[in-house]
Amino acid sequence: MNTPELLAPAGNMEKLKIAVHYGADAIYLGGHAFGLRNLSGNFSIDEMPAALDYCHSRGVKVYLTVNSYPHNDALPRLDAFLRQTAPFPFDAYIVADPGVIAMVRGISPQRELHLSTQANTINWHSARFWGRQGIRRINLAREMSLDAIRETVAQVPEVEFEAFVHGALCISYSGRCLISSALAGRDANQGECAHPCRWNYHLVEETRPGEYLPVVEDENGTFIFNSRDLCLLEHLPALVRCGVSALKIEGRMKGINYVASVLRVYRQALDEYRSDPSGWRCRPEWLEELAKLSHRGYTTGFLFGAPCNVGQEYHSAYIRSHEFVGLVESSRTDGEVVVGVRNRIRQGDELEFIGPNMRAERLTVQGLRILTPEGDSVEADAANPNQRIILAPPFAVEPFDLVRREKRGSP
Repeated sequence: MNTPELLAPAGNMEKLKIAVHYGADAIYLGGHAFGLRNLSGNFSIDEMPAALDYCHSRGVKVYLTVNSYPHNDALPRLDAFLRQTAPFPFDAYIVADPGVIAMVRGISPQRELHLSTQANTINWHSARFWGRQGIRRINLAREMSLDAIRETVAQVPEVEFEAFVHGALCISYSGRCLISSALAGRDANQGECAHPCRWNYHLVEETRPGEYLPVVEDENGTFIFNSRDLCLLEHLPALVRCGVSALKIEGRMKGINYVASVLRVYRQALDEYRSDPSGWRCRPEWLEELAKLSHRGYTTGFLFGAPCNVGQEYHSAYIRSHEFVGLVESSRTDGEVVVGVRNRIRQGDELEFIGPNMRAERLTVQGLRILTPEGDSVEADAANPNQRIILAPPFAVEPFDLVRREKRGSP
């Protein structure tokens, strides 16, 4: 049975370790330039060997994003970057621009290449063309239907294919955005996206300057900027049967709560399908878990044809029922754990510890102790972000498990 690789984002070393902990088969990451998420933390040249060692020692592959479209004046810097990374054992580079592909071939001729969704591969003739250029895997355009994916995989068996299954959708053609350049002077195709499709907009009538009219939905429709987020969890079996080699999660700029929660759902769903294809059902608790994350409503995108109005989210605020409050840093021999606080925690809070395999346990905080820099512990009524606390959960937890609680109002 075809078992697709589960491919997760890593915007920095902490996110990389979280992705590995929660079951990623492979990680994609970027340097400080030439990827499409230059505004995330990313990895310096000096940090890349440690990231590779961490993943490879745990059987996880690592792909480097070099999928921007560089202008002429950036080519010398790109050449230097490719020569610096050439000795590193990345399992593949993710590329899009033909000129970049040629430069990689000249510097690292044996490097495996994966084609980014930025190349907009939307039919099997294009896929076959790229296969002839030595591309090993192609991330298909998000605008493809399930039938089109199935046909393309069947027509081009010599190439692997990859499909996005979860994450934000751009109001553009598979990520080639022009709005950011026009409104903010930041070129999304150079990794500088300002995310203007997520901004709030009002109308101004020409003869009434300064009078801002809200954009609202009626029977005729409304604005199209606020796309819902992609979620194909319920259709994993159909994608697996299509023969795709990898299922990709978007989100290098998202937090570790997002990476952990999405991965643990898709990891278990994929593993259960592999174990029992005929008996697989999408569990309600998986959908509930994804609903707890900050998101703009979910859509299946173009998987079953043109999305029409179901692809737009008419309420600009993100939906979120839970908030991330801490990360388990270490376990102590006495059964206590050290938690790095990311959001204020108080006595009496009901916390939920989540780990791989959909593991989840609850604890009501009683006896909160703050760990001092000297290693002592001090009792307190509350702990603030960047402090470390000691808790004694009556259940097993592991380093990199996340701690969250139901969202509440501001204090």
